[in-house]
Amino acid sequence: MSTVELGHVVVVGGGLAAARSCEQLREQGHAGRITLIAAEAHLPYDRPPLSKDVLLGELDATTLRVDYEALKIDVRQRVRATGLRPTERVLVTDGGEIPYDGAILATGANPIRMPGEGEQLTLRTLDDALTLRQRLVPGARVVVIGASWIGAEVATAARTRGCQVTCVELDALPLARLMGDDVGKRIVSWWDGIDLRLGTAVAAVESGGVQLADGTLLPADVVVTGVGVRPATAWLEGSGLELDRGVVTDEWLRAAPGIVAVGDLAAWWSRRYDTRMRVEHWDDASGGPGVAVAALLAPGLGETPPHDPVPYFWSDQLGHKLQYVGRHTESDQLIWRERENGSWTALWLAPDGKLAAALIADLPRENAQAQMAIMRGLVLDPTSLADPAVPLTKAVRPE
Repeated sequence: MSTVELGHVVVVGGGLAAARSCEQLREQGHAGRITLIAAEAHLPYDRPPLSKDVLLGELDATTLRVDYEALKIDVRQRVRATGLRPTERVLVTDGGEIPYDGAILATGANPIRMPGEGEQLTLRTLDDALTLRQRLVPGARVVVIGASWIGAEVATAARTRGCQVTCVELDALPLARLMGDDVGKRIVSWWDGIDLRLGTAVAAVESGGVQLADGTLLPADVVVTGVGVRPATAWLEGSGLELDRGVVTDEWLRAAPGIVAVGDLAAWWSRRYDTRMRVEHWDDASGGPGVAVAALLAPGLGETPPHDPVPYFWSDQLGHKLQYVGRHTESDQLIWRERENGSWTALWLAPDGKLAAALIADLPRENAQAQMAIMRGLVLDPTSLADPAVPLTKAVRPE
């Protein structure tokens, strides 16, 4: 594979995708300069433990084990990217302009906030987690807005730390918008011990609590908003890059000549699903940089396969472990796989009989089977799938 010599590569971001990009640059033979631009005061760190181990006081930091000195990375912390001029190959920051030959964009996403002048905390950074942890004291009245992944994890930590927890959710069931009503009905009982207000709209976060759309004020000592994130693209407006719910890239994460995007920021084209994807999860941030760096260093690509993984993520919430693999739609058939110990798997079969996705509750080892069935494109038998004694990869439809 032919490569190009890039004198200076800038990596913009301070998370997992940025750290892996630095490592991949050296692993794939880049011998030139590398500058890492990180807005936070911390070195790149892992985010999934923030809502679990950090909130519970089991960890104070989740710094990734990367030897930047050995890799000869010029790390610039507390420097924020404010603009990009691709035609000139210049990165603009609040600390000055930085010329580059190649750029890896990994600025992630920012949490969505609710209207109102009252204090509302979010959970996206290490500082967010440490601040919230200090506030989760026994007896504190905590209102969590949103009963999806992050909301459930924060509610779990708050309940564990002895807080009085109320969770306000717009939909009629938790996770219903993402996983459907049938899944929502399965997990609603997990919220025992938490005042779960379903089908409830929030008007604003005010001083002293949360104002609901019906005029009710929920008193709160702590308000945590967990209703999703938006890709951090504001600093790229006017750059000429295509922005559409992220930085638009091709299958190899290329956004423009000499520029790639990775992690939560990248809206990449998937051949597998024939659509544009943006996956806000650990696996994508970890795996994407290998392809992106190859595309940056070797524009011809040769035999480099595109970035097209089967999406995967997990959540530890309310005393249960949920794992989701794949991508399903409303047209897929839902099949339940029940077990005597109370664990279960929700399986979605596409119209062609192939497994589209699986949501696995409290049986971690079944995830590998589901992922294998999806990647192999196996045509599966619904009756066999419903039998937990039959491994997923063996539940093949008879010819």
